[in-house]
Amino acid sequence: MLYFSRGSRNDVITSQEAREALNAVFDKLGAKRRVLALPPDYTRANSFAGPLTEMAWEYYGDALTDIMPALGTHAPMTERQIAAMFGHVPASLFRVHDWRNDVVTVGEVPADYVREVSEGRVDYPWPAQVNKLLLDPSFDLILSIGQVVPHEVIGMANYTKNIFVGVGGPEGINKSHYLGATYGMERIMGRADSPVRSVMEYARQHFIAGLPIIYIQTVMAKNASGEMEMKGLFIGDDQECFRLAAALSLQVNFTMVEEPVRKCLVWLDPDEFTSTWLGNKAIYRTRMALADNAKLMILAPGLKTFGEDPQIDALIRKYGYRGTQATLAATAANADLQDNLSASAHLIHGSSEGRFKISYCPGFHMSQEEIEGVGYEYKPIDHVMALYKLPRLKDGWNEINNEMVYFISNPALGLWAHPDRFK
Repeated sequence: MLYFSRGSRNDVITSQEAREALNAVFDKLGAKRRVLALPPDYTRANSFAGPLTEMAWEYYGDALTDIMPALGTHAPMTERQIAAMFGHVPASLFRVHDWRNDVVTVGEVPADYVREVSEGRVDYPWPAQVNKLLLDPSFDLILSIGQVVPHEVIGMANYTKNIFVGVGGPEGINKSHYLGATYGMERIMGRADSPVRSVMEYARQHFIAGLPIIYIQTVMAKNASGEMEMKGLFIGDDQECFRLAAALSLQVNFTMVEEPVRKCLVWLDPDEFTSTWLGNKAIYRTRMALADNAKLMILAPGLKTFGEDPQIDALIRKYGYRGTQATLAATAANADLQDNLSASAHLIHGSSEGRFKISYCPGFHMSQEEIEGVGYEYKPIDHVMALYKLPRLKDGWNEINNEMVYFISNPALGLWAHPDRFK
């Protein structure tokens, strides 16, 4: 059922309008005894999910007893991040999702269905796993809050991904990421329908239909002044709200470049991007815009690790970003990758497949030896920033030193492509 729907390319939904919409939906749902909120973590701070969670807390008061950020495999939020994102919501309400231990398998999508939707690329059943807190029968409302935006694993982020990945378990996360990687990232990004989405929708209908989940989906975009605006807000208990949000996101978060980009600079905010696990959105989201033999330079002053999780960090260091065929061969031959298929998927996603050059420009936390050890080129960040006159670059095309350079200030906010690579 669709409870609220508003949005268009030219719309701007104010904070007060969002509050009124949210309160009207909550009024319609009636009084609740106990509420659980599942917002994204700090890596999705631009989603407006923080203020929406605060509004839900202000409405429900003591009935909103638990807030579990949908970390997926990300590191837990710090107290500073919680305060910055969620305002006055008490820190005592927040729970950490332990994706390796605190999960329950609620059902299994059959292997023949997974094989069908993947066009034969994988042949395994998919376990639908969720944090055990979601199964507490005392909750009579679960608020899944987040932003719909192009995504490399599933096509469009949020909706059931917030449940089965955001607060999911290791096997479900690993196998869903591997499914998306083997099917082909460039066939998935920017599309509401994908094999991963189909598998999760099967799981929603068959295994968690009885959970009292309401999906609160935002669509956000930068305005001409570089400020984030809410272009759409969609609330419902099934996929209709997601599909409406995905259609709008494709209009406002997708940039079709008029010619292939030969040199691209991507800035990774040091507060948001501290690992290549997160920062490689600079590769995922730009690859369909890049020309053959293009140069992609990723400015990452906050880079500290490769993986968000120590175990996955070690695997990235061991195997590196060597391309699809090398990663598939390594996965077939090594149990440590077979047990961490999301790491294998990430290694595939983070490779250029030899089609373009990737240079990482880290700050002082990571060395040239570490960057080159995983298969990337290294460039000193101070030299690159001086050469290309940061921070004076604007998003999009810039003429620097008699050449055209394409600049992206936050790759998490959209998707870029040339028509030859996005049909």
